[in-house]
Amino acid sequence: MSSQRYAPFFPLVAACGLLLGNTLAQADERADWPTEVLLGTASLGGTYQVYGDGLVTRISDELGITAVSQATGGPYHNMTLVHTGEAELGLVTLGPAQELWEGEAEFARGEAMRDVRALFPMYQTPFHVVVLAGSGIEGIEDLSGRRVGVGPMGGTCAAYWPQFLGALGVENVQLQYAGANHLADYLTSRLSDAFAFCAGLPISAFQRLERNRNVRMFGLTEEQQATLLETFPVSAFEIPADTYAAMDAPQASVSFWNFAIGHKDLPEDFVYELMKLVLDHPEAMEAIHPAAVETRAEHLDKNAVIWFHPGAVRYYEEQGLEVPSAMLPPEMRAEEEAEETADATDEETTD
Repeated sequence: MSSQRYAPFFPLVAACGLLLGNTLAQADERADWPTEVLLGTASLGGTYQVYGDGLVTRISDELGITAVSQATGGPYHNMTLVHTGEAELGLVTLGPAQELWEGEAEFARGEAMRDVRALFPMYQTPFHVVVLAGSGIEGIEDLSGRRVGVGPMGGTCAAYWPQFLGALGVENVQLQYAGANHLADYLTSRLSDAFAFCAGLPISAFQRLERNRNVRMFGLTEEQQATLLETFPVSAFEIPADTYAAMDAPQASVSFWNFAIGHKDLPEDFVYELMKLVLDHPEAMEAIHPAAVETRAEHLDKNAVIWFHPGAVRYYEEQGLEVPSAMLPPEMRAEEEAEETADATDEETTD
């Protein structure tokens, strides 16, 4: 009678033991995880801010660690913060990232920032301009002598728009540097003549402008696009006609790819779980921002600048995707070369 009465208790004990064992194993795997991570984004009103805020919420909710986003000057700032370890994670465009990776940035010439690792592809950043409808500005060529907001110092837009305008023969531009929301306000207050920006589409500051004012948006002519493609490390891009209500036709542009980055010393298991969180659930990322439609593992080949983190490499390989040897971190490249040497030696011995 006693054994019958307490028999159900034993499976319950076994189940609890298994659950406890799994919990302890998971705790052991996470023993070296950071308790908190800081993610560098960019100015308020830009796509980085929206994408980054949504990402840290998912990290906190799903991975169980505290994640915080920090508004920054953008990619140059984020690359520096992650390299120095002041931030664990960041968002970058590959143009500025390449300058810093190679030690060619004006403000840090000779300092190659190699303590950064690539994680996952985000989306493309096209360059775009918005003006008030009655401004008389029809295209890039009309910006000579005008007051043009180009984003915050340290951002991709602020770094490349002045170079683009110079290459296109646009002269005597009065450049204005500030965050996206501030520059949108400058335009409506007529403190600026144009707002030239770059971000994943749609840009929230541009959307706010067209809700409140009659605006004109434009990109590049085919000739202007060809000039920039020949002069800068950018890709051709077409802004779809349905991006904003103020547009009635596609517009030519150029773009950089964006990637999430992390410090090289982040634990491999943590990065692997972060990759799964982002890339295994595309619908959750697209709910954060429509630009995340391009946040897909297969776009890893767009990065030919920054070595991938081992946790990212592990994820890609499990998806059947190959990370080029040149994009492996040094320690993984050394292992790969050692294995190839060992295989070659075995073949010679067998022969």
